[in-house]
Amino acid sequence: MSTETALPAPPETPPPAPAPAGGGGRIALTLLGIVAAAGLAGSLLLWQRLSSIQEQLARQTADSGAQAIEARTMAREAQDLARETSARLAVTEARVGEVALQRGQLEELMQSLSRTRDENLVVDVEAGLRLAQQQSQLTGSLQPLVAALKSAGQRIDRAAQPRLAPLQRAISHDLERLERAAVTDTAGLLGRLDELVRQVDELPLLNAVAQAPAMRRKAAAAQTPAAPGATDVPRWQAVLRNAWDAVADEARGLVRVSRIDQPDAVLLAPDQAFFLRENLKLKLLNARLAVLARRMDSARADLASASGALAKYFDPASRRTQSAADALQQLQAHMKTAEMPQLDDTFAALATAAAGR
Repeated sequence: MSTETALPAPPETPPPAPAPAGGGGRIALTLLGIVAAAGLAGSLLLWQRLSSIQEQLARQTADSGAQAIEARTMAREAQDLARETSARLAVTEARVGEVALQRGQLEELMQSLSRTRDENLVVDVEAGLRLAQQQSQLTGSLQPLVAALKSAGQRIDRAAQPRLAPLQRAISHDLERLERAAVTDTAGLLGRLDELVRQVDELPLLNAVAQAPAMRRKAAAAQTPAAPGATDVPRWQAVLRNAWDAVADEARGLVRVSRIDQPDAVLLAPDQAFFLRENLKLKLLNARLAVLARRMDSARADLASASGALAKYFDPASRRTQSAADALQQLQAHMKTAEMPQLDDTFAALATAAAGR
């Protein structure tokens, strides 16, 4: 940008006074030339100065434009950096929030684990004892219960929690009681029941009138010692004697007078005897299955029903019937004393510990 400046007008010189002719005019012209030269030199100096000022202004203007462009660029970069920084700050804040949330969850989990450690121990001990109790009921052995109680006692000792001391005492008490308890002889019970099932077909019924004389004759023959020389009796005489004894027994059996305590047993038809014996066998087999399933109440109920049927329909004077009745009574008494011991104290202590009291 250039600015034009007007040169100052040369100072007006007063009109020369009429000089005397000759030397005075020359002096005036000389002075006038000097003044004109001085004005021209001043004008040149002023012009150079104005030119330098213009160049300086132009440089300053160019520098100001470049600085303005650079400032706008830097401002744009600063805005981009500010936006990027804001985005990064938002992401960082989100991550810090997630970390804080995870830290809070981890602290809660650690606190929950520290609080529920004893509760988990109580639940594990209870589950192990109940499983061992089921195994003992299935196998008829106390060893699973004893092993489970010993393992639970060791775990509680390692935990070293004062509030589990009642549970430790209850486990020790039940363990001592199990060690003193008698183990059920399941094999012996099953063997005696099988023997009773085999004897059912040989038990005489109460209405077996025709068989009683023959049985008495066989028993008398077995108890009476053989007379000397009896083996020398001819065969035909022995056959005639046996035939006579059979006819005499049949004749004596035509009329029988006796007391009837069970009318249903006497009125039982001969073809129903088979079903009566099979029904008695089924009751004994049901008792056997109940013993295998460790359901002693059901087994005792089946044996009681079998004892009732034995006393109602079978001959009580027979030795086999009496032996079977005695065996049934012994089995019922043995099942009463062979109950599986329960861990009542331990389970009560577990319930108390689980409740937090």
